[in-house]
Amino acid sequence: MDTLLEVHNLVKVFHRAKAVDGVSFTIPKGRIVGLLGPNGAGKTTTIHMLLGSITPTSGRIVYFGQEFRRHRSACLQRINFASSFNTLQGRLSVWENLEVFAHLYAIRRPKPKIDALASYFGITELLPARYWDLSAGQRTRVNLIKALLNDPELILMDEPTAALDPDIADKTLALIEEIRRTSGVSILYTSHDMHEVTRICDDVIFLDRGRIFAHDTPLGLTKRIRTATLTLTFDGDRAAVERFLMARGQRFRFTQPYAVSIETTEQALPSLIFDVGETGVWITDIDVKKPTLEDVFLSIARGGSRVE
Repeated sequence: MDTLLEVHNLVKVFHRAKAVDGVSFTIPKGRIVGLLGPNGAGKTTTIHMLLGSITPTSGRIVYFGQEFRRHRSACLQRINFASSFNTLQGRLSVWENLEVFAHLYAIRRPKPKIDALASYFGITELLPARYWDLSAGQRTRVNLIKALLNDPELILMDEPTAALDPDIADKTLALIEEIRRTSGVSILYTSHDMHEVTRICDDVIFLDRGRIFAHDTPLGLTKRIRTATLTLTFDGDRAAVERFLMARGQRFRFTQPYAVSIETTEQALPSLIFDVGETGVWITDIDVKKPTLEDVFLSIARGGSRVE
């Protein structure tokens, strides 16, 4: 599998504080890699070093086998950037904004390209409109078009769905999935929404205090938290259930008079359900909550005590 981006021991120091401290990773062709972490973890600084808007203190960035420091212009022609925090020129029309960027990317015939992308994203009627008159969802689509003008092989996306309504965010994610499917583009994706990261990312990198804390698939990361929560609703002798759980040393709490939430492990779930039933109660409902990527994120943000 071709590697589009290699990051080697990237470091950025601001006033003696290391915002990024020895970060290394790769992005293969056609993969979506999530770059996650709490506020201040170093995500945005890393993105801006990859874009060349911030100079690394040390380390190497290699795009397509070329050193970014030496071949900056050639590398930038083959990548692009999309963010909900970036705004285009408000007084210009959508068409004028996109035309400016098309010329910056040396696209010889921008009109067919812009028209095709506008049609694909469903905003053809917005091309004459001023950018600052657009809604957040419409601006997101324009920014995605801007990011695709040069047929990039890699797109850096910094929270592209932030501040969007759930419906528009879902449509934006569907568009990103379609872009990857049809063009094979690779994406480095930052977000605070763990549900969308789980949905679209093949791999996830967690940053914490400037360092990579974990790097795995979303499923692999959630498996690092061994606990699961079992909630049983039952009909019968509550005291018998309570005595059994206390004797077994289980951590539990009654969420309702006849509903008990038990902290356990995935492996222990079948025997625990069976043994509670053996106390003589009739189990009427079973709910199992397994760890999610959000649990991993919160664990890392709070010190990583539950992540192995």
